[in-house]
Amino acid sequence: METPRNNSMHPQQNEGVYIASLDIGTTKIAAMIARRDAAGKIEIVGFGRSDSFGVRRGVVANIDDTVNAIKNAIGEAEKQAGRKIKYVHVGIAGHHIKSLQHRGNIIRKNGDEEISANDIDRLINDMYNLTVSPGEEIIDVIPQEYTVDGEPGIKNPVGMLGTHLEANFHIIVGQTAAAKNIYKCVRRAGLEVVDLILEPLASAEATLSDEEKEAGIVLVDIGGGTTDIAIFQDNIIRHTAVIPLGGEVITEDVKDGCSIIKKFAEEVKVKYGSALASENSDSDVVSIPGLRGRQSKEITLRNLASIIQARMEEIIEYVYREIQATGLEKKLIGGIVLTGGGAMLKHLSLLTEYMTGMETRIGYPNEHCAATTPKHLSSPMYSTGIGLLLLGFKRMDKDLKRREILQVGQPVSEENAEPVISSAPSNPGSQTPPDNAKNEPVQNPEPAPVPGKRRKSFLERMQDWFNDSDENY
Repeated sequence: METPRNNSMHPQQNEGVYIASLDIGTTKIAAMIARRDAAGKIEIVGFGRSDSFGVRRGVVANIDDTVNAIKNAIGEAEKQAGRKIKYVHVGIAGHHIKSLQHRGNIIRKNGDEEISANDIDRLINDMYNLTVSPGEEIIDVIPQEYTVDGEPGIKNPVGMLGTHLEANFHIIVGQTAAAKNIYKCVRRAGLEVVDLILEPLASAEATLSDEEKEAGIVLVDIGGGTTDIAIFQDNIIRHTAVIPLGGEVITEDVKDGCSIIKKFAEEVKVKYGSALASENSDSDVVSIPGLRGRQSKEITLRNLASIIQARMEEIIEYVYREIQATGLEKKLIGGIVLTGGGAMLKHLSLLTEYMTGMETRIGYPNEHCAATTPKHLSSPMYSTGIGLLLLGFKRMDKDLKRREILQVGQPVSEENAEPVISSAPSNPGSQTPPDNAKNEPVQNPEPAPVPGKRRKSFLERMQDWFNDSDENY
């Protein structure tokens, strides 16, 4: 990812800035390199995909296999884009992910001064001090809504006056070892992590509109190893969850139920699979090639759909329980949006509507993409990768805006000062960016720090952990 060295702060003027995303999934690893066009749309200039053999249910199970797959995907994307990339926004999922709600508050010394972004940062950083179970870490802290001097329901308190600042937070917790393994694989592939982002939040960014998030909606991302859930209401993230079931377990069911090898089970599921057996006929059959010296095997599409439907009903039941647990079921006017590779099953939206009673549609990540985007990248299976790009550009805009505020001389007290975070990682160490053969803006990973103390984020602690390690890779 490249950060331009100019004074232009308008995101649409920074068309030469490239951002990369890395979706490390159970069945595939996808890398994307993109920039924004003059209209602010995402223009994907490089894409690479590699089969994932080292990841199980969103968790790295084999370091070497995962590193090789990342290198292959990144290499293909770089070849298409005609440029090298160093920094990536990475998605994290897995059945170890869980969320919790917490409320925090701070007392400001001078209530006559405007609430600043630094006050918000102090409040967020306090949340990283919460005690979690051994072996777990707080991965992300997401503000929901604020209260200033007893006045609730404030979305953005910056600029207001007040002494007592409170906020509700949605906190993402995950296993430290699982996150470290993802980080290790990315570093061994010669890349640096900018952000670790919860995958359903990335998918939601790519497929949901602000109006839907305001009305109340459920995002269900059906991946290969897990099904990820994100629930929004009043434009606030209310709940996230990860179900350890996905498309891969359906393939296993088809494999066992039809007595065929896994390769053919995946093919028939993708080409002929349906989530509703009643929509298929016993007279429709598909022929599966037999093993060497054996006859081919015929399977009715109705029988195939019956196997798929049984597993999908189980997954939808888990999803519906998560919705009911929030107590927001009647307030989610937008219904359910299905995305991810598993959402491409025929008749899945009908089955979901039948079981939940909620309106359902398939989410495609094409709204924010430029017209030049290849059609195959508008598939639901790439929602996470495109969402990571969108969140990456949002982070860049936020960092640039913050730099602009500091450059015009806004005072920052030592008590609540925060370092300016660049679009590259805050601690890239001694590594230097590759030369830019196309004479485009070069990377500038070293932001100008502002004096102050704060607790380091999870990502920064991961960077320190690897920088202090004696391991060579």
